[in-house]
Amino acid sequence: MDRNPSPPPTSREDENAEEAGGDCIGGTVYSKHWLFGVLSGLIQIVTSENTKSNPDDEEQQMELDEEMENEICKVWDMSMDEDVALFLQEFNAPDIFMGILAKSKCPRLREICVGILGNMACFQEICVSISSDKNLGQVLLHCLYDSDPPTLLETSRLLLTCLSQTEVASVWVERIREYPAIYDSICFIMSSSTNVDLLVKVGEVVDKLFDLDEKLMLDWIRSGAAAPLDQPQEDSEEQPVFKIVPCVLEAAKQVRSENPEGLDVYMHILQLLTTVDDGIQAIVQCPDTGKDTWNLLFDLVCNEFCQSDDPPIILQEQKTVLASVFSVLSAIYASQAEQEYLKTEKVDLPLIDSLIRVLENVEHCQKKPENSTESNTEETQKPDLTQDDFHLKILKDISCEFLSNILQALTKETVTQGLKEGQLSKQKCSCAFQNLLPFYNPVVEDFIKILHEVDKAVASDLEESFPSLKESVSEGTQQGDV
Repeated sequence: MDRNPSPPPTSREDENAEEAGGDCIGGTVYSKHWLFGVLSGLIQIVTSENTKSNPDDEEQQMELDEEMENEICKVWDMSMDEDVALFLQEFNAPDIFMGILAKSKCPRLREICVGILGNMACFQEICVSISSDKNLGQVLLHCLYDSDPPTLLETSRLLLTCLSQTEVASVWVERIREYPAIYDSICFIMSSSTNVDLLVKVGEVVDKLFDLDEKLMLDWIRSGAAAPLDQPQEDSEEQPVFKIVPCVLEAAKQVRSENPEGLDVYMHILQLLTTVDDGIQAIVQCPDTGKDTWNLLFDLVCNEFCQSDDPPIILQEQKTVLASVFSVLSAIYASQAEQEYLKTEKVDLPLIDSLIRVLENVEHCQKKPENSTESNTEETQKPDLTQDDFHLKILKDISCEFLSNILQALTKETVTQGLKEGQLSKQKCSCAFQNLLPFYNPVVEDFIKILHEVDKAVASDLEESFPSLKESVSEGTQQGDV
């Protein structure tokens, strides 16, 4: 919530309490008496719900009174203040919210209660307290099975907040591992939701989980391999079997045009999957999944990111997502999957063009201003520049490795076509060599040999520009003659 709330209106009783002192919460102007009244009202709402509810109407949802909604929303806003959050903690408000989440059939009320807990969890002391409550933890995880998107959004936000706290992250990872059904719920959201905000937040939770715990990631990769053993036979046809990669792809397609940061998150999830062999196999083993993954990522790098008419500086905005995309494409390319979508004549030249353009733009972004001097401005910007340089270096390293893999696979016919169409012009080859040498020297040497067969003039010009390369090729030729 972004709005800055006004203090709740004071009554005569509040004014009398203020005169006596002690009614304000911490250093705020918020009234303890008013807050007590709202929390008491919440308890009464749930009690009333349970009294009126009909056991036959399990799915019937309750509406929240407008006046009460306004009041509890004020508490939601106020809970962003640490003094208020600590006071709620002291008043055992989390226990009240836990009771509401467990019993209430009002989606709006559940959303607000989880939202307040999410605000409170932003403060370390309270986050540790909330996380150590096993019963509350179970209730909150159960909220991931909710059918209400706003409640799911707030639950995901709360989980991400807790997972980002090193003191309690392992507690939540372990809890999530204990509830395999959470995998199905998250996969269902990723594969079916059209709520972009929810998809982004759920993606951030999955990304954080995979980054924190490789074992959990492996469990989730393998979860879609077969139906659960304890699933009743008669229900097996009705229950969908979710596989992690198609669900991630579906969510990525949904957020692609509306939320670049969300796309970055889902591309990083795919990159994390490729850090283990099971993850790569989950992508390439099923031809349809491999093709869908390749086509989406190939389209991003060839038609959306870092295009020829984009200014080089655009790379600063795209560097992390491009690093993830190239990393996944490279893993698929190197997986030896004999699929139609990997036929070299269809993909090599467009990818070479994109990779070299990215390397050119990396070089441009890494150049320091000619008139740069030591100044206070430079000192204040230094940490950010250092982080940018770090991400640019990662992108460069991934791009070079991928480019070297493609160059190794080039045939004489593809090189001829590349020279004709411009993807392998002298200028672009020079940029490629400048970045690949000396670490990928054998790859460049083999490529030059093919280039000599296709266009000796271009090959000779490049050798003149890179003397060490000319010497290596000459030595190799002499050894071959002997």
